[in-house]
Amino acid sequence: MALKKYKPITAGTRWRIGNAYAEITSDTPEKSLLEKVKSTAGRNAQGRRAMRYIGGGHKKMYRVVDFKRNKKNIPATVASIEYDPYRTAFIALLTYADGEKRYILAPQGLQVGSTVISGDDVAPEIGNALQLKNMPLGTMVHNIEMQPGQGGKIARSAGSSAQLSNKEEKYGVLKMPSGELRKVLINCYATVGVTSNSDHSLQSMGKAGRNRWRGIKPRNRGVAMNPVDHPMGGGEGKASGGQPRSRNGQYSRGLKTRTKGKGSDKLIIQRKDGKKIAK
Repeated sequence: MALKKYKPITAGTRWRIGNAYAEITSDTPEKSLLEKVKSTAGRNAQGRRAMRYIGGGHKKMYRVVDFKRNKKNIPATVASIEYDPYRTAFIALLTYADGEKRYILAPQGLQVGSTVISGDDVAPEIGNALQLKNMPLGTMVHNIEMQPGQGGKIARSAGSSAQLSNKEEKYGVLKMPSGELRKVLINCYATVGVTSNSDHSLQSMGKAGRNRWRGIKPRNRGVAMNPVDHPMGGGEGKASGGQPRSRNGQYSRGLKTRTKGKGSDKLIIQRKDGKKIAK
């Protein structure tokens, strides 16, 4: 993807690095695949604030994305590559041979007019969805299922992918985006390729107002609060708050948050820090 550096003609454009949206081919979504989502502004069913720093922002419609890729052995043509306000990656509108239209996560390099297909015996080419057992070792995949038929759960954000590094009986070994080595059932579906918009993390908002358009409110620092409001609050002047921690006292560094004896521990071969899980 291409980034766009703005000329500093205003304070808001001085530091702004935006997306040039060079891959986007259409700015009009498919109406049949849109749904309304009411903004909660961080409130729960009782109307009380459950999440802080959420509210406002531009109205947006949800695009129904096909994560299951369960329309098997029917070729589809890529009609357009579009922006999705609810996710960091771009989405692709597919028109199937029988006339049905669906959105999928757009892999990097997918072009308008390309043909993609999902099935057990399809070629491992960009945009095709197939079972891990039918892919060659070293294949980069995204939108990976954790249980067969469940729909893709892993590697769905911009520029993410996992690599199929090995096959063991009923499991495929994936090198995750974090570096973790993990087993996934070999009859789970995944889509070949790396998700689009890989430079998403290099963008700079440029001004606080752009985050307000996204529904993100200003976030108060804990060290600027009083001791009654935050464990890191208090002190004279700009005193440090000590070990960084959350509002309820949970440390942000060094504290292991994974549940001990979790059932999926047996599926993790190597953690992201390089340590192997004791079996």
